[in-house]
Amino acid sequence: MNRWAGALGACLVVAACKVPKIVAPPDTKPVPATYDNSQDTTNTSAVQWREFFKDKDLVNLIDTALKNNQELAITLQEIEIARNDIRSRQALLLPSVGVRAGAGVEKVGRYTSQGAGDASTEIEPGKEMPDPLGDFTIGAYANWEVDIWNKLHNSKKAAVTRFLATVEGRNFVLTNLIAEIANSYYELIAFDNQLVIVRQNIDLQKNALEIVKVQKEASRVTELAVKKFEAEVLKSRSLEYDILQNIKETENRINFLLGRYPQEIPRNKENILTIMPAMISTGIPSQLLANRPDIKQAELELTAAKLDVKVARAEFYPSLGISAGVGFQAFKPSYLFKLPESLLYSAAADLAAPLINKNAIRAEFNSANARQLQALYNYERTILNAFLEVSTQMSNINNLKKSYELKSQQVDALTKSIDISNDLFKSARADYLEVLMTQRDALDSKLELVETQKEQLNAVVNIYRNLGGGWK
Repeated sequence: MNRWAGALGACLVVAACKVPKIVAPPDTKPVPATYDNSQDTTNTSAVQWREFFKDKDLVNLIDTALKNNQELAITLQEIEIARNDIRSRQALLLPSVGVRAGAGVEKVGRYTSQGAGDASTEIEPGKEMPDPLGDFTIGAYANWEVDIWNKLHNSKKAAVTRFLATVEGRNFVLTNLIAEIANSYYELIAFDNQLVIVRQNIDLQKNALEIVKVQKEASRVTELAVKKFEAEVLKSRSLEYDILQNIKETENRINFLLGRYPQEIPRNKENILTIMPAMISTGIPSQLLANRPDIKQAELELTAAKLDVKVARAEFYPSLGISAGVGFQAFKPSYLFKLPESLLYSAAADLAAPLINKNAIRAEFNSANARQLQALYNYERTILNAFLEVSTQMSNINNLKKSYELKSQQVDALTKSIDISNDLFKSARADYLEVLMTQRDALDSKLELVETQKEQLNAVVNIYRNLGGGWK
């Protein structure tokens, strides 16, 4: 007995030696303490999206999207898949128990060792073994791998961690969905306002065209002036249809996010310039680690990858398996439950370890280490991207605010210049080109002002998303 124990111990020592060490991933880079030297920890991401967005039509659109959006539904199924993976890993920790029943028949050659022996065997006095020989079995069996190296437990922990990562992935899809709907909604309102501006400008240009025609009849201008004004009207009408197409495309994009076929989007068609962008408090960068779903997802993926390395390393060690069975076996059904003659049982334990060819195990271990480093770099990249997104949008909001103020002054000046140029043209103190250029510049400035206001609203939505708001 001691000899066998010694041999077994020697095998275990050989199997356990030269197990590669886990590669320790480098430390992650620290996040900057502040964005702009501000220590204020007030963070807009804590505001729920229903309170952040004041427009009832927009809130109703988001509600519809949360119920019908297909991408969000896909992520919910990914969560269900991850949950089932946990159940699968949990099952490996428990013994596998089953029931087996079978029936068969066997005819062996008489001139074989088995046939010669069977022919001389008597089950009862004067009766030989039946030929051919039947075989009827019914019983229960169990197999269990003892998790002596925590391989199965770590595998289950990795599955649980990935399940939590899919939940964070769903939250990331949710916050992006809300932001995309809000951005498209404000873009739609901006197109509505631009359409109104263009149509007002068309009316203005038509009036100017009529004046030019009257002046041509009075020989104060030439046919060239008339054609120039006509061309300008046609250009504005063409722009009107471009905007109508943009409205249709934006409505369809919103309908797609809402998971429904094309229909008109209910919206507030008031002047977009009267919509005040929400005030934003960015807090401090370290809050991103707790607020951003994509960062939490990357962190959980990194944790799961570390557990995978432990699972792969445990493959180098011996595994202990225990099996047992109990049941009944006989060559005739009438003998099947005759005790104790038909009773059978078994119990066994085996210890197996790789000794010579470990290339496949080593390759999987190296791959697990590489995936761990990938997860680490992805985590660092996600944090860096989140910080830069917030920093970019903070700068964008400040610059757009200044640009909007200047463009507002430009619109006021050009709007007044239209009346001045018309009066000068009527009194022959300005030519028609000056009138045309003034009208064109005024139209462009009004459209740009609406565009800048839309960008301001979008920048506020984007920084709300970048801070981690919208999914709570």
